[in-house]
Amino acid sequence: MMSRTLALTLAIAALTINLEAQRGGKAPGGNVPNQPPPGGNIPMSAPDMNPMPRTFFLSGKVALDDGTPLTDPAVIQSNCRGMTRTEGYTDAKGHFSFEIGAGQGFQSAGIDQASDSSGAAMANYPGTVSRNSVSANSANRGSLARDLRECELQAVLPGFSSQVVELASHLGDLNVDVGTIMLHRMAQVQGFTVSATSAAAPGKARKEFDRGRDQVKKEKWDDALKSFQKAVELYPKYAVAWFELGQVQLQKNDVPGAQQSFRQSISADPRFISPYEMLAQIAIKQHEWQVVADNTSEILKLNPLNFPQYWLFNSAANYYLKHYEVAEKSALRGLEADPQHKVPKLEHLLGVLLAQRHDYAGAVEHIKNYLRLSPNDSDAQIAQKEMQEFEKMSNQAAR
Repeated sequence: MMSRTLALTLAIAALTINLEAQRGGKAPGGNVPNQPPPGGNIPMSAPDMNPMPRTFFLSGKVALDDGTPLTDPAVIQSNCRGMTRTEGYTDAKGHFSFEIGAGQGFQSAGIDQASDSSGAAMANYPGTVSRNSVSANSANRGSLARDLRECELQAVLPGFSSQVVELASHLGDLNVDVGTIMLHRMAQVQGFTVSATSAAAPGKARKEFDRGRDQVKKEKWDDALKSFQKAVELYPKYAVAWFELGQVQLQKNDVPGAQQSFRQSISADPRFISPYEMLAQIAIKQHEWQVVADNTSEILKLNPLNFPQYWLFNSAANYYLKHYEVAEKSALRGLEADPQHKVPKLEHLLGVLLAQRHDYAGAVEHIKNYLRLSPNDSDAQIAQKEMQEFEKMSNQAAR
């Protein structure tokens, strides 16, 4: 039988995954810590020896098709010949703007990146064959425009599908406005990281909410606390303001106050997912596994498609609660929701769960998948030992 110590180590590791990393650097709700500013500078090419400008300033807006305000930043992604890359985020109003070319965004258009002897970053655009050809073929705007004609833009927000904008029809000017990228609610999804109650907020409440967000950016926590408190006093159904109030309370180490604010946010809008996320994160830190299981279950009822990390946490919480069948089903659903393998620990946890019911061959298969996807993960050595143990048990069972 497998070592219970190893299994417990796995579960703890699974539950302490950094949630922001799993969401591409974006924390639940409106705050995006450590995100690059829209259009963050990303080195792409050799210094420009041609005085002719070869950059584009690309801007636009993201909006929901039903007119609901965008209360959570959407990710702006480029797709160039099948290579997808995050370019930036929308602001609080849904606007985005960034520069491409001459050392700026759309690195995915280059596919490969290297450095020359001076350390300058280089990139090969589609159709080029060497670093030398970059400076030769991309030394003017015309070449860059041709390269980017096979690129598309889309917005990413959990629970929504995005309109795709082809850049070919917009290139030509130095300042390119791609217009509005529309997001459409997915039929299978009932919960979102935007709240429908925001549209009904009165002007004074919105003003306090916007003031609070500005104060958060400046890390003026006491002032932000007062602003969000005023916002919810003026409009008790302001789910996003309750959520932001809870975030500030966490910054001030008022965990009970934050939990109450997140519950108020849920009461104001039961389909707003972000407060469930924060309650689950707090419960993980406190090892309150039933609370983790309950809140992740609510998240997954509202949106079973876009949060594979919460299938992992739900599975691990049920593992701790010894609800092994439920844990296995959650791990399997998580793998279905994660075709790009962004949460490889699902494979590891599923392997342990299969071994729990003596399916050692299946356990070995999934742990091998985990090691292939994350060979340098902190749990890789533990998984290697587990796999060897399960292989022995599988061979003994086959005799």
